[in-house]
Amino acid sequence: MIKVKDLHFKYPRNESNTINGIDFEIKEGEIFGFLGPSGAGKSTTQKILMKLLREYKGEIEYRGKPLASYGDEFYQDIGVSFEMPISFSKLTALENLEFFKNLYKNTVDVEPLLKQVGLWDDRDKKAGEYSKGMKIRLNFVRALLNDPKFLCLDEPTNGIDPANARIMKDMIRDFRNKGGTVFLTSHIMSDMDELCDRVAFIADGKLREMDSPRNLKIKYGKRSVKVEYRENGELLTQEFSMAEIKTPVFCDLLRDKEIETLHSGETTLEEIFIKVTGVALRA
Repeated sequence: MIKVKDLHFKYPRNESNTINGIDFEIKEGEIFGFLGPSGAGKSTTQKILMKLLREYKGEIEYRGKPLASYGDEFYQDIGVSFEMPISFSKLTALENLEFFKNLYKNTVDVEPLLKQVGLWDDRDKKAGEYSKGMKIRLNFVRALLNDPKFLCLDEPTNGIDPANARIMKDMIRDFRNKGGTVFLTSHIMSDMDELCDRVAFIADGKLREMDSPRNLKIKYGKRSVKVEYRENGELLTQEFSMAEIKTPVFCDLLRDKEIETLHSGETTLEEIFIKVTGVALRA
C-alpha cells in the first residue's frame, strides 16, 4: 500500500532534521503501528503520508505510484482521525457528518456507524455539548464516512472508556479484515499490542526497530518461567529457564506444590519502547 524510502524532513525554522532517512513499507490489509516519544517524528511522518507536509526528501509510493503524483483524488481514498477531535460545535452530530459527506464522491450510511459507537441516540445533539469521549467517537465515524481504503488514526482510543474503546478496536480490526489498511499511532501500548500486525519504533527521527509485536517480545523477552507457590503458608518464587521446564524438578514442583501463578518471561511493548527509544512513557 505504501513504500517509504530514505525519507528526510526538516521544518523551515529548525536547524536539524525531524526525520532522518527512514525506510518502511505498509502492506495492504495490515494494521501498522508507529511508536515513539514526543518529538520523535511520528506526527510529522503521518502528516507527510497524508500530504499535509510536502517539502520532504526521499521517495514515497502509494499503491505503486509516487505520492506526489496524486491530486485531490488521494483524499477520496483515505480516512483520518486526529488526536484532537475536530467538529463544528454549533452543528449536531448528524449535521457535522452531512457536511463532511459533501466533500466525497462515495459515502456510507452513517446510521450503523453511529449505532456501533453508541452515538445514534445523541445524533441530534450539538457537537459542542458532547463529552470528550463522544467527540472522539464522532471523529472516528467521520474517518469512515467515505469508505476509505487507508486509515490514519492518531490516538484513536485515548480518552475513551474501556467499553467504547473495545467497540472501536473491533471496528478497526473489522476494517482490516475487509481489506483496509491502517496506519496507527498511540501511546496506549496494550492497544498497539492487541491491534497491530507490525509496529515500528522511531526515536530522533530514525527507525530503531520494526517487526510484529510477538517477534519483538520474543527478541527482547526473557526465555524463562517464574512460578509462585505456597509452602507451609509462605509464598515462594522460583524461576526456570526454557530448558529447565523439561526437567523433573519443574514437573515435581507443579505436581507437589500449591501453585498460585505462572509467568513467562515475555516482555511488554512498553518495556520494549523504553529499551529501544530510551524514553519512559508518560501517563
